[in-house]
Amino acid sequence: MFSRILLALLLAVSGISHAQTKAYRFSPVNQWDIAKTAAYWNPIIRYVSDKSGVPLELKIGRTSADTTAYVLAQEVEFVFSNHLFSPERDKLGWKVFGRRWTPPLYGQIAVPADSPITKLEELKGQEVVFAGPEAFIGYRITYAQLLNRNVDVKVVFAGNQNAAFAQLFAGKAKAVGSNSALIDGYTIREGKKFRVLWTSEGYHDLALMASSKVPEKDVKAVASAFIGMHRDPVGKAILLRASEEVGLDPKAYFLPANAADYEPYRRFYQNAPAAVR
Repeated sequence: MFSRILLALLLAVSGISHAQTKAYRFSPVNQWDIAKTAAYWNPIIRYVSDKSGVPLELKIGRTSADTTAYVLAQEVEFVFSNHLFSPERDKLGWKVFGRRWTPPLYGQIAVPADSPITKLEELKGQEVVFAGPEAFIGYRITYAQLLNRNVDVKVVFAGNQNAAFAQLFAGKAKAVGSNSALIDGYTIREGKKFRVLWTSEGYHDLALMASSKVPEKDVKAVASAFIGMHRDPVGKAILLRASEEVGLDPKAYFLPANAADYEPYRRFYQNAPAAVR
């Protein structure tokens, strides 16, 4: 009798302990709408949580700017972002531990393939749509190019890149600022064709980063799970399905990275127009 009571108490304590295990919040930039962002990331972070023993939960806002606001308010512990490399945000102490393998990302300004517009200068005075003011490659890089060429446009923020593309093809804007991977992915998923008017230099894909308040052992465990995912048949299958869901290169996986890999981002801020810093 006593042994049964003791066992019940132990199980109850174990259940309480498990319930009290607080998950770290993981905030990836909204590269797609909320449904597609969740469809891509939820299976990945479930795998990483199980593999690392460090529970993660997805925390995203309605727009990329909302999600970054959570990060800046220190409401999350892990991110997938390129919004933290400005001089002011560098001081927040976020540590790069990985990135997603993709071909280099290029900022691109594009119009529908059947548009009569063939050069940037023809966009003067026209509406150009972007995902949001926090989009580094899709907005800051591309809009800086327009500013540097004195092409004064009417800036429109759609909230996420899918919405920006939808506005472009609905005729609500004449051009879109984005990055090469998202433009290519939209073409694959939706069959829409673009004419690219300008392409930037290449940048690494977004960074996996951890807050300075996360214990090093947890960072290492999470990093190991992300980076080893493509070598595990189960993890590889999850990555493949997730990539297909959003039109990413099916070979996209996570690999180690450090702060030096994102030096081109920091260089941009040294000479960028004040409007996009």
